[in-house]
Amino acid sequence: MIISIILLLIGFVLLVYGAEKLVDAASALAANFGIPNIVIGLTIVAFGTSAPELVVNIFAAVSGSSEMVMGNVLGSNIFNVLGILGISALIYPLTVKSNTTWIEIPLSLLAAVLIWILANDMLLDYQVGNLISRSEGLVLILFFAVFLVYNITVSNSSQETGETIEIPLGYTTTKSVLWIVVGLAGLIIGGKLIVDNAVEIAKIFGMSERLIGLTIVSIGTSLPELATSVAAVRKKKVDIAIGNVVGSNIFNTFLILGLSSIIMPVEVNQASNLDILANIVAGLLLFLFIFTGKGRALERWEGGILLALYIGYLVLLVFT
Repeated sequence: MIISIILLLIGFVLLVYGAEKLVDAASALAANFGIPNIVIGLTIVAFGTSAPELVVNIFAAVSGSSEMVMGNVLGSNIFNVLGILGISALIYPLTVKSNTTWIEIPLSLLAAVLIWILANDMLLDYQVGNLISRSEGLVLILFFAVFLVYNITVSNSSQETGETIEIPLGYTTTKSVLWIVVGLAGLIIGGKLIVDNAVEIAKIFGMSERLIGLTIVSIGTSLPELATSVAAVRKKKVDIAIGNVVGSNIFNTFLILGLSSIIMPVEVNQASNLDILANIVAGLLLFLFIFTGKGRALERWEGGILLALYIGYLVLLVFT
């Protein structure tokens, strides 16, 4: 058991370190080849913060751990809104841009509702079980493609989303390629260690893979989003903090869950409806909180409510 816990922790370190190095090196390499700053931000940096969830889910899907797949996606989305935005808003109130308010947050809420629709075949289609099939995974990927096109279109037509992405200095082309390889290796080895040892720990303690995925794995793979958002808030770049989280939730649902179900259709446990509902409620609260108080912002007291709800959700998970 102790060895499994140690290997799990090593996996998280490798995963987060690999993602960070991959993003830095790939961003520098792209800049060296003259790729525009905004394109780097929308693709490499955005993909990089979701890389841990992606790698872990690919390994979980290949090994047939459907509960881990759903648990990681839903747990990450819930932690992103209730945990990360709750902590960020407590540090400094988060103002929200117009596009984020009326397009991206509603789209993330739509993604949460879509998971409920896809995961309830027994209720909606009177099937014998709940399954997110390969064809439904393709639909999720199409949604992601539309979101990506939207991002590129907005970045080209408006300066509103044109935050400056800091490109790491001192990366030559050769050094960038080397660190990309190192980053990918960290992601792959770390992801494998996390999935294998999380499943082993679940067996030892008699816990479900769903619970492990919703708690330890999802929080661990969301560390890049937490670090990015807290750093942005400390620099008073509060719009980046909330945009990062909302974008990550859309990535998790459309890209990561989509790819996972294409690799292996995802069987959905009936108990997962609690997590699916929590994901919807989190998205709905985020949208409603923006319109309370003065202006479009997430205030400190609202951040406190979000964080308290996340703690309550974790307690409910453990006791049920």
